[in-house]
Amino acid sequence: MITRRKLLKGAGAAGIAGAASLAAPAVHAKSTIKWRMQTYAGPALAEHVIKPAIDSFNKIAGDEMQIELYFADQLVPTGELFRAMQKGTIDAVQSDDDSMASPTEVTVFGGYFPFASRYSLDVPVLFNQYGLNEIWDAEYSKVGVKHLSAGSWDPCHFATKDPINSLADLKGKRVFTFPTAGRFMAQFGVVPVNLPWEDVEVAMQTGELDGIAWSGITEDYTVGWAKVTDYFLTNNISGAWAGSFFANMDRYNELPDHLKELLKLTMDSSHYYRQWWYWGGEASLRVHGKDMKLTTIPDAEWATVEAAAVKFWDEIAAESETKAKVVEIIKKYNADMTKAGRPYRYG
Repeated sequence: MITRRKLLKGAGAAGIAGAASLAAPAVHAKSTIKWRMQTYAGPALAEHVIKPAIDSFNKIAGDEMQIELYFADQLVPTGELFRAMQKGTIDAVQSDDDSMASPTEVTVFGGYFPFASRYSLDVPVLFNQYGLNEIWDAEYSKVGVKHLSAGSWDPCHFATKDPINSLADLKGKRVFTFPTAGRFMAQFGVVPVNLPWEDVEVAMQTGELDGIAWSGITEDYTVGWAKVTDYFLTNNISGAWAGSFFANMDRYNELPDHLKELLKLTMDSSHYYRQWWYWGGEASLRVHGKDMKLTTIPDAEWATVEAAAVKFWDEIAAESETKAKVVEIIKKYNADMTKAGRPYRYG
């Protein structure tokens, strides 16, 4: 016979069990978020320009998120990076806009836009204080890509087999360089050559290339190009390479806020690392490097190249409203730096 006491006792036990099940739901392990990121840089260069930041991110994020880093052309050719990221084939990219063939109005300004900057600090100031961040964000949002963070790299110098002591010495030289830099320097007789990054060293050895205008002297030594070129031209066509981190918009939006913040912090650490690594390396290797001899084109002659850059800016500005806006910012910034005087600008 079921008594009222037993009924209540049974109901109480069931209630306790029910409460326990509500208080302690079944635990399901969260799967680790995994991104694939490809850099423009080969393995030796990536050891400095990105790997420390990604290693730091992975160490802190732990089981929550891991970024798999791939080097130049490992997953897709550098010129296909944008499309691969846009489609979601890869999740994130470190590159300049120019090299990855970005279909935006700001692509021409990535990499080495001639004489837009004189020093590495010019680039982050242009983005963070003069409004370029907002323009880049708007342009990439239109095409389903998140522009994460821009920073500066090394200046653009010529590393060559033959000595360059005048503009005439550049004529006919087949040079590996960036699309916009090559377009600009073609007026001085330079023949721009496009090759996969990993083929450049062999191309110098076989004579397919006469020179490289892709970096400063730090990279020449780091990646082995100082062994296959004999001369380093101290004149440069840009004070700093402008590059960025990008991500597929959907994948970025899926991240929780704290991982977005961690991503930002580690990108900032990458920007900081490059500032001192390049700045110190450029000076030290000019003074102490044993593999390359320094040459210089006289200032008066090189001034014609600088004057041509301003005309080149105007040509680019005429192509679209957005390009005109960027050129206007670059002009204002450089005018401000000139008025500020030393140490911002000399002479």
